[in-house]
Amino acid sequence: MSWIDVTYHLRGSPEDAEARARAIAVEQSIEMPPEAVDDPFVLGEILGRVVAVESLGGGLHAIRILLSAATVGGDAGQLLNMLFGNSSLHEDLTLAEIAVPPDLRAALGDGPQLGLDGLRRRVGAQARALTCSALKPQGLSPEGLARLAEAFALGGIDYVKDDHGLATQAYSPFPQRVAACAAAMRRATARTGHPTRYVPSLSGSLDAVREQLRIIKEEGLDTAMVAPAILGLANIQQLRRDYPEIALLAHPSLAGAARIDPACLTTLWRLAGIDAVIFPNHGGRFGYSEETCRRIADAAIAPTPGLAAIAPVPAGGMSVARVPEMLDFYGRDVMLLIGGNLLAEGDRLSDATAAFVATVHQHSQAQAPAETHA
Repeated sequence: MSWIDVTYHLRGSPEDAEARARAIAVEQSIEMPPEAVDDPFVLGEILGRVVAVESLGGGLHAIRILLSAATVGGDAGQLLNMLFGNSSLHEDLTLAEIAVPPDLRAALGDGPQLGLDGLRRRVGAQARALTCSALKPQGLSPEGLARLAEAFALGGIDYVKDDHGLATQAYSPFPQRVAACAAAMRRATARTGHPTRYVPSLSGSLDAVREQLRIIKEEGLDTAMVAPAILGLANIQQLRRDYPEIALLAHPSLAGAARIDPACLTTLWRLAGIDAVIFPNHGGRFGYSEETCRRIADAAIAPTPGLAAIAPVPAGGMSVARVPEMLDFYGRDVMLLIGGNLLAEGDRLSDATAAFVATVHQHSQAQAPAETHA
């Protein structure tokens, strides 16, 4: 029998911590009084087990519980349910960390199909950090967005993604937007020789997303963006199985609505098959600390048998001036995403993008060689 090792952070009094730990172990496993159960298999192999309760100071406690991997099957959505389904309703509890046993990891699937190394290979960037930007604002037509995409690509950027708010609005329907931006990529690549990838944002029902992926493939594209907290882990897992050739970038939209540690979410998304994870970098327009960003990056690239490393993508109000600092912090195993700071250059967008790309190349060369991640 194998177990998922789960750590929760509980805020409350020391007197209540032990009892709360036992209650969480029950809630996330059998969800009824153990004394009312007489089945030995349920009591011995399914009921959650409290391993440790440790004070972290300031009224915060780390609760470590073992949960049965048998309750998950091979469903990434059910994994999240068994980790934090009912207990997410407690306002004083956070899902902090998980360690998944090898047999469950194998049952969940192959994880990322491309990962960090695959994203690098597709744009010929084995020896440096990757570059990325975003198409915005909302309200532009497909032609307007395509002009921006082409300008980014002429500047030599690696990946150009839709803003996460772009869906299939009347002013920019998905089929027309993707066709226009894909054509822009082809024109730019013909001029520069650099294979910039356009990354459409997927949204809607699973049927709608499948139709969007059909359009993406028809246009010769091989990368897309999803919001796992909205689309759902089980759907991400299925898309990974059905479209292994499509690299998936994860957008953190709604990820802050649940009390799940961002590094833990990165681990869950990596298990479901995401190839890159976007997150708010410290010092930007969101409140993540350096320590949180470090843990997210580590969760993305930590060596894990049978699971490819994925690209950490720090973003959220970043500027070209911060590129050396970010590369010093993350190293080469990163994709830097700068949007508004480049778009503010207007008619100079291609030149500003080229300067961003050159800064990344130059600073990457001064660092240790990038690793290859199994």
